[in-house]
Amino acid sequence: MKTGARIETARLALRPVERSDLPDLLEVNGDPEVTRFLPYPTWKSLDDGAAWFDRMEALAASGTAQQLVVVHAADSKVVGTVLLFRFDQGSSRLELGYVLGRKYWRQGLMREALCAACAHVFSAMGIRRVEAEVNPANVASTALLQRVGFILEGRLRQRWVSGGVPYDTNLYGYLADDWRRGGNAA
Repeated sequence: MKTGARIETARLALRPVERSDLPDLLEVNGDPEVTRFLPYPTWKSLDDGAAWFDRMEALAASGTAQQLVVVHAADSKVVGTVLLFRFDQGSSRLELGYVLGRKYWRQGLMREALCAACAHVFSAMGIRRVEAEVNPANVASTALLQRVGFILEGRLRQRWVSGGVPYDTNLYGYLADDWRRGGNAA
């Protein structure tokens, strides 16, 4: 699965990750407040970023994922990521993950990025269903998904373990049919 395209919005661009993005991404993923609800540890160095990049490249090579970076148009700085993963061609579905640097929170940037990413996968890629899992304690992410158009479909009890502690996730779904009917709040 390759999006291949550069997706542009009024304030952002989404494009495939490059190794040269790692210093900017260290600022994002090196912040424990940003990574608090993520399924991977806070980066301590560029070596952590390089290991992550190699994993993303392997996923992309497998055809099941594409890691995009969110580039702030005003200064060309990489401020976050959008991961399209667990692509299932037979079911025409994929999962979505995302992260945004703290300096850029509460500006509507991730909403803009997710709306653009969903529009792209539904229209250009022919995806039928996008899913996202969120820790229920992550109130901001829960609200974001709902503003974009995702619907809460249920809770997966003790789905993941972080720091040795199991936690639930809420499962959200967004259908191409919903998007076509104007379910996207963009």
